[in-house]
Amino acid sequence: MKKIVIIAAALVGFTLNANAQNATANATQSASLVLSNAIAITFTGSGTSTGGAVTLPFSTVSDYANGVTSTAQQLMVQSNLAFGVTVKANAANFTYTGTYTTGTTMPVSGVLKLMVTANTTGGTVATPFSTSAFATLTAADQNLISNGTYGSNQLFSVQYQATPGFTYPAGTYTTNVVYTATQQ
Repeated sequence: MKKIVIIAAALVGFTLNANAQNATANATQSASLVLSNAIAITFTGSGTSTGGAVTLPFSTVSDYANGVTSTAQQLMVQSNLAFGVTVKANAANFTYTGTYTTGTTMPVSGVLKLMVTANTTGGTVATPFSTSAFATLTAADQNLISNGTYGSNQLFSVQYQATPGFTYPAGTYTTNVVYTATQQ
């Protein structure tokens, strides 16, 4: 009987040890992300908002008669919201550098044109621009891409075409083309 009491006491002791729980403690902390709206537009060739100079040389009669077209220029938009892109020339007339003093005022409108050659922004190319024909640039903001999708690598490419005809004297005619990405 003594053995039974000792065995029973041992079993009770083992059972109490098996049911004993370790003590625990928890600590909780809140982590909040404070996001602001963000947008950027850059030229992929330079990686900055300033693209490399585009030169359109006119060296033959055929160039004057038919115009000259640039290579494609690729831009990238990064935005956390849907966006649109506008385009404009920074002035109504080209700036002239050369030796002539008269006949050098060349309007941008009607001479410098733009076509979208690729568009993976998720948006649509806005009228009057298209992926199949050149449209005239002006000094006023013109919609270029509408309803672009948010993301970090939204790309589109453009080409320029200049058709000054035979009206203007030799020299360098320059304008800046300004692209503006705006969240919608």
